[in-house]
Order: sequence, then structure tokens, then C-alpha cells
Amino acid sequence: MSTNRRDFLSRSGMGMGSVALSWLLQRENSHARPFPGEKESFNLTPKEPFGRPKAKAMISMFMQGGPSHIDLMDPKPLLDKYAGKIFPGKIKYDNAAQASSTVLACPWKYSRCGESGMEISELLPHLQTIADDITIIRSMTTGVNNHGQSIFALNTGRVTPGNPALGAWLSYGLGNETDELPSFIVLKDPRGLPVIGVQNWSNGWLPSLYQGTVVRSQEPRIANLDAPTHLKGEPQRRYLSYLDQLNRQHLNQHPGELELEARISSYELAAKMQTAAKEALDISSESKATKQLYGIDDPATEEFGTRCLIARRLVERGVRFVQLFTKNQYWDHHGSIRKRLPESCKYIDQPAAALVQDLKGRGLLDSTLVHWGGEMGRLPVIQNDTGPDKVGRDHNTYGFSMWLAGGGVRGGYVHGATDEWGHHAVIDKVTQHDYHATLLHLFGLGDGKLNFKRNGLPVGLIPPTDSGEVIKAILKG
Repeated sequence: MSTNRRDFLSRSGMGMGSVALSWLLQRENSHARPFPGEKESFNLTPKEPFGRPKAKAMISMFMQGGPSHIDLMDPKPLLDKYAGKIFPGKIKYDNAAQASSTVLACPWKYSRCGESGMEISELLPHLQTIADDITIIRSMTTGVNNHGQSIFALNTGRVTPGNPALGAWLSYGLGNETDELPSFIVLKDPRGLPVIGVQNWSNGWLPSLYQGTVVRSQEPRIANLDAPTHLKGEPQRRYLSYLDQLNRQHLNQHPGELELEARISSYELAAKMQTAAKEALDISSESKATKQLYGIDDPATEEFGTRCLIARRLVERGVRFVQLFTKNQYWDHHGSIRKRLPESCKYIDQPAAALVQDLKGRGLLDSTLVHWGGEMGRLPVIQNDTGPDKVGRDHNTYGFSMWLAGGGVRGGYVHGATDEWGHHAVIDKVTQHDYHATLLHLFGLGDGKLNFKRNGLPVGLIPPTDSGEVIKAILKG
């Protein structure tokens, strides 16, 4: 019986038939993008960026709910002067039923930190220690004053559902540095999903290969990764090999079926992940000092610290985009802000700072872009005016803060400003489109070149009806 090359390879490679076949065939192909008119192949092999990249990977810590920027990293002395008095201007409330026009001063002290002297709240003592490694953007805005739309704006570039998330775009544009792990990994909060749930890591209308892979906080960390007992070993290898043959035969008969291409690639990746993912997600080999750095020895920070450490291990192994989420409305402090905000800060502060320190110490910070922030900030006036211990702050998407580190971004720099109340961005205003244009630039994917043909028209992360400007002032060098 004659055996062709495909048949031979499908029976070789340590028995991992479909996996070895796909890997070898992809290695034979150029990693460059297709020539004009050539059919694009959708896979996770590394792709050359269009420009000169500063960043190769990104870790995004998304603080869902809206951290209060004026209590954390955007001090407003005028609030102290007007504390308890009526706000003299106009306020855009989200919750009119609990609205108040009484000014609420920041209850916490600010300190000047690092050589740069940037001001950071006492609620973030560990962030204070890395002030010279971060850029704080104090002039973020999305202009859509509710959670879902603002999350969509920051995470997909549009305020409507159904569009690809940032991680999906970077996976599509650059592929992955490793062929043993997904390109886009989500480390979710064990206490629950954020607002809009799984849409946060959707591939949208990109092939499903680019959607985020969810990692749980407990075993099994990745659902359905292991084969059932009766299929483990040789039965699984034979099954995957046969399945690969059927899928590719069908694909040859129906070229251009993107979902089928993605399904084939997913099966191949899953086989490799049975070994590689378990090793990457296991922190037992990390030193005691490293675990202490991330606060894993403290019950208050153990959970988020573990996820931050896993995020470092993933990018260290070639994963392109890792996103950590806090639970539904964790930072949505409409009430009891004096109690709840310190608790939220305690949970993330040490692990987030440790992530930057650890990446820097391992020589990974220059090539890894780190993001921390939520979908909005808070208003300078009281919400729920029913007593000092019960007051909170309402939504504010017209001016809020986030920070970035590494990946070609300056350290020890503050960009933009809100007005003297912290309500509106007034200096060097940064929209979600500017933020995305800057990310794409840092990854060498800028100038509107990263597009996907949808209904015959090229569509990108930044809508053609909107303009996004690279924030040049925050770039290193």
C-alpha cells in the first residue's frame, strides 16, 4: 500500500498525528503575510509586523466597575476646599435617583513618588514604589456613561457588542510566539464574570481561532483539556489523526470556510496544551521570594497575586495577550466608598506592582506592555447621601485615569489632565481610539494597516468613521 507524505506525517511525530502534521506544514510556509490576491490563511504562526515594534506581548489588568481616579491617581485639592458644599457647575449623573450635588473630598492622602514626583494615593503604596516605571494617563474618556458600552469602547473600539476584543486583534495581526499555548488567554476572577461576561474576550467576526481562552482559578484551570479516561493515550492520537484527515478533506472541498480552518487549528493546539498549559499554569516551581513579591503568602492578595504571576509565566513562554479581570462591578463604588475602595486596592496593589517589578527584573518589561485600568472613573460629588459611611461616587467616563508600563512606554510620566474637579478631561484628551492607535503603533501594526475583510470591505480595530492619534508623548525615546 502506498503512503504519501501526509499519511506518513499523520502517523509520526510521537504519535501526535494532526499536531505534528500541522506544525511541520506551517513551518514550511512563510511567516510573512500573503501577497496581494493570495488567499490568507488563518493560524497562529508568528507574523511579521508592518512597522518596527516596541512590544511583543501585553498584559491587561482590567478593573471592571470604574476605579475612582480622584481618590487614586488624580489629586484635586479644590475638592477639599469645597467639601460638603454645593458643586458650582453642571454634573452629568448616571443615577439621577441617588444623585447629589454635594462635593465629596478625597478621604486619603497623596504622596509624591519616585524621582518623577508623580502623585499617587496612599491606597496604592506598592504602586508608589514603581512610579518611575509607569505612565499615568489622567485624561482618558469614552463619553458613554454606562459600564457595558464603555467596556466595549475600550476593549473593542466600538460601543456596540459583537466586535473582536483587543486580544483577538493582536492574535490575528501577529500570531503567537509559541505553538503550544493560545495566543489570547483570559484569567478571570473566581468570584464571577465582569459585566458583559464572555463578550469581553470575544473574537467577534474574526475567525473563532482568535477568541480568548479562559483559565480558571482552580483545577481544572482549562475546561475539557484532558481527554476522557477511555480516550487517553493511543486512542486519542488515532482519533485526532483521523479527525484531521476528515477535516482537511472537507476543507479542500470547501475552501475559505473560516470556522472550519479555526476548528482544525483549535484541535491541534488543544493536543499540545495538554502538556504545555499544565506546566505554564503551575507556580509550584517559583521561588518563595517570588511568591512573597506577589503577595501569595497573604490571603488578601493571594488570589490576584497568583493570577499576576501566571500572567508573567505565560508571556515568558510566548503568549501574545493575557487579560486579567476583576469580578462584576468590583470597582463600582456607588456607596460605602470609604470601606470598599481600600479593600479593592488592597486586593490588587501589591500583585500589580510586583508584576512590573518581576518583568523588569527578568528583562521582559521592555517588550511587554502592561495595562491597569477600568472602563470609567467616578464623579467629584456624593452619591447616596445617607451618612458618611454610606456615601459613594457615581460614574464618570468624561475624564478618568489608567496606567501603562513597559513595551515602549515612558516611565515616571503623567499625561493629560482633567479639570480642577476631576470631571472632564481638558488637557491632552485621550479617547479609546487614541489608546488603540497607540497600542497598534507599539506592536508595529499602526497606520491603519491591520484590517480584516468583512463583507468585502476592510475593517480594523479603529472604526473608519473615527480618528485615532498615537499618543506620542507617552512613547519612550
